[in-house]
Amino acid sequence: MDATLTFLGTGTSMGVPTLACACAVCTSADAHDHRLRPSVLLQWHGAETGTERAVVIDTGPDFREQALRAKVARVDAVFYTHGHADHILGLDDLRPLSFVSDRRGGPIPLYADQETAAVLRQVFAYTFSPQATYPTRARVELKPLAARNPVDGVEFLRIPLLHGEMPINGFRFGNAAYMTDVSAIPESSFALLEGVELLAISALRHAPHPSHATVEQSLAWARRVGARQTWFTHIAHDLGNEETNRTLPANARLAYDGLSVPVTL
Repeated sequence: MDATLTFLGTGTSMGVPTLACACAVCTSADAHDHRLRPSVLLQWHGAETGTERAVVIDTGPDFREQALRAKVARVDAVFYTHGHADHILGLDDLRPLSFVSDRRGGPIPLYADQETAAVLRQVFAYTFSPQATYPTRARVELKPLAARNPVDGVEFLRIPLLHGEMPINGFRFGNAAYMTDVSAIPESSFALLEGVELLAISALRHAPHPSHATVEQSLAWARRVGARQTWFTHIAHDLGNEETNRTLPANARLAYDGLSVPVTL
C-alpha cells in the first residue's frame, strides 16, 4: 500500500530560528533552515474503508501552522513519542479537526504511553477531566499505547527508545520508521527495525549532547538498520542544510519542513 510521509516540523524544542540568536543558520535566507518543532504526517487510502487516512505523530506548539501549510483536513489518530512540551502543546489545535471527526462517528484517538497520558491529562485538564464542561473542548480520547496499534489496515509498531534516561517511543509503519529525540536504541529494538528502508531519525548536531544523538551516531544506526534512505530531523541551529548535506552520504540528508517522501505500508 502506497503512502506519503510529510515532515511537518524538523526543528528542536526551541525551533530554528532560535529566539535571541543571530548565528548563520538562524539568520539564513534558505527556507530549508527554518525549522518548526518536530512532527510528521502519514497519509494513505485505508484498506478497510477505501477513504483517505491521516495519522500525526506528535502535536507540538507549531501544529496549527504546520497543519494549515500541509492542508490537513482530517486526523484519524495521533501517536505521541513522549510528553515534552515541544511534542504535545499543540493538542488543543486538534479541536476543529476533532469536530469533523466526531461528526464522522467518534473522537480522535490519541495513543500515548502511561507517563505521557498522565502529562496530557494534567496539562489539558479542561479537555480530559471527568468534570470538564468546556463545550468546545477537543473531541479526543486517550488510548493506551500497545506494542502494535492498528489504524485502518496499517499497523503502528512501537519502538522503545531512550531520550537521555527517559524511555520514549519511536514508531514503525510498513517499510519506514520515525524516531525523534533518541539518544540510545536498546538492543531489543533493533530487531523491530529489521527491513526498514526509510529511516527518519533525529540528529541534533555534531557535538555530543546528553539526551540527543549526534549526526555521526544516527548515521551509524542507519547503517546498522540497513536503511536505503535516511532523513534526519530534530535538527538544531548548529547545522545548515546545504553545508551539512554536502558532508553526508548520498542516501542520507537533512529533512526540512514540508518535505514529503513516499513510503510503503
